[in-house]
Amino acid sequence: MESPPPSRDQASGVGRRRMLGLALGAGLAPALVPAAQAAAGATARTPAHAAPPSERAAALGQRVAAVAEAQIGIPYAWGGGDRLGPSLGFCDDENGYLDGKCLGESTVGFDCSGLSLYCWYRASNGTVELGHYTAAQFHLGTPVDRDALAPGDLLFFSRPDAPLHHVGIYAGDGAMIHAERTGTLIARVEKVLDVPRWAGEFAGARRPGPRAS
Repeated sequence: MESPPPSRDQASGVGRRRMLGLALGAGLAPALVPAAQAAAGATARTPAHAAPPSERAAALGQRVAAVAEAQIGIPYAWGGGDRLGPSLGFCDDENGYLDGKCLGESTVGFDCSGLSLYCWYRASNGTVELGHYTAAQFHLGTPVDRDALAPGDLLFFSRPDAPLHHVGIYAGDGAMIHAERTGTLIARVEKVLDVPRWAGEFAGARRPGPRAS
């Protein structure tokens, strides 16, 4: 049975994020190191890289990208988004604020991992469900080389001060669709890995797939 989506009770937002971090912390140690180490650690556990997608997998990836495209213009909401679509976000100690004002608790939308989990769940008719946590999504699926990217693949970004802090959806032709930060709308970034900011933070790509029964 699938796990229910997390509660969106605003008052418990901080506690939810802290509990999630504690629950995942032991199994996601590579998320606490810089990008190169995180990517290397994941590769060590899953050495096989994705081959060109089969016709069926390619069609699924195209559907994922199409679902993501349809979300362009929806607001970013910290903690927002689940299997059903955009949802009310919240604020924690550091996130969800713009110019000192908590926008998360009054914004219906997606954060970066909420967007990717929704797009994959909807496009796969519920056969692919990703956790609502960027580092958890990084450790799911098969690593994809940069020159083998296909629509629907997930692109991950990391900095020494913010390991695995962001995920976007590869849309083909070098583009990424993502929910970037509070105060922005879901957008498409062309030639994302040629943009110095994103190229410098790129930590690798993953291709999700249905969970084994």
